[in-house]
This record gives sequence, C-alpha cells and structure tokens, in this order.
Amino acid sequence: MTDAQDIASAETAAAPVPLLDPREGIPPVTADPEALAEVVAAFAAGTGPVAVDAERASGYRYGQRAYLVQLRRAGAGTALIDPVGCPDLSTLDAALSGTEWVLHAATQDLPCLAELGMRPSSLFDTELAGRLAGFPRVGLGAMVEQVLGYALEKGHSAVDWSTRPLPEPWLRYAALDVELLVDLRDALEQELREQGKLEWALQEFAAIAAAPPPAPRVDPWRRTSGMHKVRRRRQIGVVRELWLARDRAARERDISPGRVLSDAAIVTAALESPPNVHALAALPGFGHRMGRRQLDQWQAAVDRARGLPERELPQPTAAYTGPPPPRAWADKDPAAAARLSAARAAVSAMADELHMPQENLITPDTVRRVCWAPPADLTPEAVAAVLADLGARPWQVQLTTPLITKALTARPAAGQ
Repeated sequence: MTDAQDIASAETAAAPVPLLDPREGIPPVTADPEALAEVVAAFAAGTGPVAVDAERASGYRYGQRAYLVQLRRAGAGTALIDPVGCPDLSTLDAALSGTEWVLHAATQDLPCLAELGMRPSSLFDTELAGRLAGFPRVGLGAMVEQVLGYALEKGHSAVDWSTRPLPEPWLRYAALDVELLVDLRDALEQELREQGKLEWALQEFAAIAAAPPPAPRVDPWRRTSGMHKVRRRRQIGVVRELWLARDRAARERDISPGRVLSDAAIVTAALESPPNVHALAALPGFGHRMGRRQLDQWQAAVDRARGLPERELPQPTAAYTGPPPPRAWADKDPAAAARLSAARAAVSAMADELHMPQENLITPDTVRRVCWAPPADLTPEAVAAVLADLGARPWQVQLTTPLITKALTARPAAGQ
C-alpha cells in the first residue's frame, strides 16, 4: 500500500471534521473598481502561494465564463470577486506576477480566468498532484478529507452562479473552496517528495502553465450525444444544421444550448426527418410547449439539410490525421496491433507499480501514435525523440522509453 493510500485509509477511519465557516467569515463580494483596487493592494502585500478558484454557470448560461472568482493568500485573507462587475482582472494578475497559483483541476478554470486577464506564470494543481501520488479519489472534497481531515460542504457546486445577488450559503461554499487549498498543496508537496515524484509533478504543472489556449474544436456538432445512431450523410447534415441553429439561438439568449433544445431531440429529428412543422411538433423534444417561431426555426434547419447537394453533406466521420481506431488495427496492420497490445500492457504494469493512472504516466494517444508509426531506427534514443515530439514530459520519456522501445519489436502471434 502506498503512503497516499495509507493516508486515505487513516482519514477514512477517523471521522472528518465539518468545515462550516471561513476563518475570517464570508468576505463581501468585490463588484466595483474601487473595491477591486483594495483587493489588488491586499493580495500584492500578501505572502506565499495564492489559492485560486472560479465558479461557472455550466448548464445554465452559454459558454464557460466565470461568474465568481475566489482567492486566498496569507496576509490577504479571502476575496470573492464578481466578474460581471469586474470583468478585467489584469491589475490583480500583475499584482500576483511571479506568485505560484494553487488550483484544483487547473485546466477547468484556466480558460475562464484567462478571459478575465489572469494567467499564472507557475501553478500547483492539487487534483493532478493527488493523481500522481496515488490517491484513489481526487475531487477537492475527497482530497481535503483524505489529506487534511476536514469535510467540505458539497451542495452548491452545480448551481446557477450567474444568479444575482448570490445567496449567502453559496458564498460560504465558494469561500471554503479556497480556505484550505494552500494547506492541501503543502501536504501534497511533502507526499510527492517522499514518494520521489515531486519533480514529475513540477514538470506537469509547468506544462499546464505554459500551454497555449486550446484550439477551437473542429466540427463540435459531432459531439452531439447519441450521434452514433445517425448513419446516413443527410441525417448527419440534419444534426449539423440543427446544432448550428441551436448554438446561434443559445448565444443570442445567453443560455445553455441544452436548455434551448436537447441533444436527444436533435438526433430524433435527424432520424425522422420531419417534412413539416406539424410532423416536427409530434416528435419528442418538440412538444406543445414550444412556440410556433421556435418550431419554424428548427424545421428550417431540417429543410436546409434536406436541400443540400450531396457534395455539401458532411462525411460520416470527421477528418483525422492520426492513426485509425485501435479496434481496426488487427485488420489494417496486425504488426501495429501487436505493438500496441505490448505497449499498453507494459505501461499498465508500470502505472500499477507507481500507483498512478496510466494516462498520467503517458497519454494513450501518444502510445497509439508511436505504435502506429514507429521510428525507422528502433533505438531508445529514437523512441525518446518521438515521445518528446508528441508532447511527453522528460520524466515520462525517461520512464516509458525502455518499455515502448521493447514493445515496438513485438510481432503478431502465429496465425494472425
């Protein structure tokens, strides 16, 4: 059993202490330039890392922008900032220049913080640290409970944070989210150091901080839930046109697309291809509660797809430059399939030894790509170069190069 698992077991045995109120009480919400200037001055004078969190209105509003930003720093206390009243936090970002940010699941919050002008030069991700350290549960509440012995309230994570004014229980929850984040960071740093994994974590954190903004997703409509049921190109065209119409309507109304029209309704309309509004209204998801104007716009989208020439219809699958799905490898390239099987087994075994998820040891996509198109020279140096080019960090390259180099020499079993 790892030290992390020992900690988890010990904390499970002892009842966690409920954390009910922030140490200094619930701070007032900072919602105007004058109050923000005071927060900036206080955090500039603070010391040590700064705990940072953001609340979004996922499922309620269009997009993923922040509706509350929480910070805590020694000497400054806790601040709750309303981005609606303070949409530019670049002065706060400047005041924190060179300060390590502590976030939980950093990649979830960094995009919405960047929209406000806040970008860390260095960070510590307590969720990722927990994964690398081998903790079985890595949600913030679970980590605080397992490592520090406190129980956080869990009731307001999925509320509509665009609500104004924000209710006091929500603000208490938000303040408590950063109350112990630096303490958690310090405990996890010590745990990683004792396991010999701290340098690995620091490389991961540096990669997150230095990563460019994610590129816009190609054909985001292809992620419509239930899309696998839609096979024909014209039906796929209906999905695309309805998805785009829904996205425009959601953006204009600043409402989550799923609240405008469900994915299930889009897929049903694609499969049924209703010829008119009356037929559309009879389908699940397009019932009597919808006004005629809404039904008209959805029917117009269906009609657009039905009227497209064949050459303008979307292809059944998205264009992709990487290897094919692994399930097709045995038929397309049995040698590549053998390489992938050997590599997966080796990576899985090492991840188990290190008590961490396989995807944190090295991403499955990296393994697939190097197994599908290995270097001509199957030496450790050549394999290491390919892994690095694919984005693997130095610690990952060092640990997995011997495994993957050996796997690349695997051959299909006789008869395959």
